[in-house]
Amino acid sequence: MTFAEILEYLQKLFMFELFRLGQTPLSLATILSFIVILVLFSMTSRFVRSVVLRPALARLRLDEGTRYTFTRITHYIILTVGVLVAFDVIGVNLRGLVVVLGFLSVGIGFGLQNLTSNFISGLILLAERPIRVGDRVTVGEIEGDVTDINIRSTTVRSMNNISIIVPNSDFVSSKVVNWSHRDPKVRIDINVGVSYTSNLETVLQALKEVAHECPEVLRKPEPEVLHLGFGDSAWDMRLRVWIQDPKRHPIVRSDLNCAIVRKFRKCGVEIPFPQRDLHVRSPLPVPLQVDTPGTSAASGTVDRSAQSCLGRNDMAGLSE
Repeated sequence: MTFAEILEYLQKLFMFELFRLGQTPLSLATILSFIVILVLFSMTSRFVRSVVLRPALARLRLDEGTRYTFTRITHYIILTVGVLVAFDVIGVNLRGLVVVLGFLSVGIGFGLQNLTSNFISGLILLAERPIRVGDRVTVGEIEGDVTDINIRSTTVRSMNNISIIVPNSDFVSSKVVNWSHRDPKVRIDINVGVSYTSNLETVLQALKEVAHECPEVLRKPEPEVLHLGFGDSAWDMRLRVWIQDPKRHPIVRSDLNCAIVRKFRKCGVEIPFPQRDLHVRSPLPVPLQVDTPGTSAASGTVDRSAQSCLGRNDMAGLSE
C-alpha cells in the first residue's frame, strides 16, 4: 500500500459520516475539530485568568472573593463563546440545536432537576455574592470556610480541615449563617456566676480588666459587663466583647474563660457551685442511734414523729 493510498484511506475514515445532528452530518473529523476548539478556548481562559485578570485585579486591591467572582465569570463566558464557535465551525445550525435541546429537556428534565437547580443557584451565588471565597459560613450543621464556588457545588473546609462539597441549592433555598458578610465583627457573650459574698464592684472591675487585657478584643464597640439577675446560688454576670475575625471566635472565648478564672482567684472572687436544701415533709423511717456513757449503743428504727417526741421527752432523761 502506497503512501497516497494510506492518506486516501485516512481521509475516508475521518470523513465517514457517523450520525446527523439535525441536518448536519457529523464525522470523526468534525468531532475532533469540536474538541480541539474547546481545548483551545479552555487554554485561552486559563491564560486570561492567570496572566491578565489576576494581576490587574490585584492592582485594584479588590478582596479575594471579588477577584474570584470576576475570574470565574470570565471563565464561563469564554467557554460559552468557545462552544458557540465550535458548533459554528462544524456547521451545526444553532436554531435547530435549540429545538433539539428543547425536546431533550422535556424528556430528561426530571432526571436533571437537581443539576439544573444547582447550576442556576451557582449563577445566583456568583452574581449576588451572598457568600464569597474566604467567608466563614454555617450551613445546617456544617461550619467552615468557603474555598471554592463552582457552577454545581461549593466547597467548604470545616474546622477539622475536611473539605465538604455542598450543593449550591442549599445556599439559596436554606438558611445560611455568613459570619463574614459585610461587617465581619462578631460579639462574644460570656456568662459567669459569682458568689453573693463577693464584692460587686470588685467583680465588675475584674471582668472589665479581663476584656481590656485580651489583645483580640476590640476597643470599639467598648466591652460591657452586665448584671443579668439573681440566681439560686450566685449573681448572674455577663461579659460582652467584640472581635474582628469570626474565625477566632472559639479561641478568644477559651482565652477569656481562662483569664476570668485567673483574675477571680487573684481578686478573691468565688464562682459558686449550685447548692440545694432538702426538706423532708412526709413521715419516713429514720434510723435512730443513741450512745450513753458506759452502755452500748441502742439503735432502732422509728418514724419521724416518734423521733420528735423522743427528742422532747426521753432525750432529756437520757442526758441526765
